[in-house]
Amino acid sequence: MKTLIRFTALCLALAAVRSFAVEVDVSPAAPSKQVALVESESPFSFEFHVEQTYAGDGDVIREETVVRDFDMSDTKWQFILTPRVKIGILRLGVQMERYSFGFSSDGPLPDVLGSTALVLGLDTQFSDAFLIRLELTPGYYGTDVDDWGRDTFNVPAVIGGTYIVSSSFQIFFGLGIDPLREYPILPGGGIRWRFAPQWTLNASVPVPRLEYEVGRSFMLYAGADIRATSYRVDKQFGTVRGDTSLNHAAITYKEIRVGGGFEWKISSAIKLAAEGGFIPYRNFDFHRTEVRYHQEDAVPYGMLAFHAMF
Repeated sequence: MKTLIRFTALCLALAAVRSFAVEVDVSPAAPSKQVALVESESPFSFEFHVEQTYAGDGDVIREETVVRDFDMSDTKWQFILTPRVKIGILRLGVQMERYSFGFSSDGPLPDVLGSTALVLGLDTQFSDAFLIRLELTPGYYGTDVDDWGRDTFNVPAVIGGTYIVSSSFQIFFGLGIDPLREYPILPGGGIRWRFAPQWTLNASVPVPRLEYEVGRSFMLYAGADIRATSYRVDKQFGTVRGDTSLNHAAITYKEIRVGGGFEWKISSAIKLAAEGGFIPYRNFDFHRTEVRYHQEDAVPYGMLAFHAMF
């Protein structure tokens, strides 16, 4: 059990380093050492991603307190301009995510966790095989849309990149920085290995998975999605619940999804994905006040996503 707990904690720590791998052209048709930053031929290049997840009823527990039978809806979207400049590709845009839980408005946990942030980043390369991503996502991370201010403003950051060994093997590495988190700076890493013509092992946090290409436009996969994001609750959150130490407290929501799905390339620029499985681990952690709620039983989930890159 202790080994499992340590492994889970390590996975969640590494999950803080999201999206540090620079996307590169590593198609099997390319020479083994020919690599480049992905670049759109469109004069107005951008990425758009929208994702919706629903999870069934579950419980979380803290000592003698049990929060029962709540569902979860997770809505995420992102729009990023990707103009090419002399030093690389800029990433300039906005992103939003909103978790909605079936909690009562005066329950021990916030019924909404949400963020709205700018995306300010750069993909560049030190050599043909060494690519770097720098990205900041400054914005609002809270539970009450009327509670905009200095305390709910946060600036998570990612510093990371990709080392291209060949078109079939890449190494990822990085650092994730989040001032609201219990451990503000955490490392991450992993590999991508195309070990057979149709099989790829993406053993990298936060989305490790095994992929099988049915055809040029359709892929099946199985794996995990590890998430850990920090927010700040509103100014009266603790007062309403009889614990003033929770007023404007930082909370980290941690989650591990395990399942499988498919990815369908409608065109070279547009993809649809569907996924289903279980969430075996969830944790609501007010780490600065040592108030933690954890899930004991897995709950089912389903996810749909749309991604476009021009």
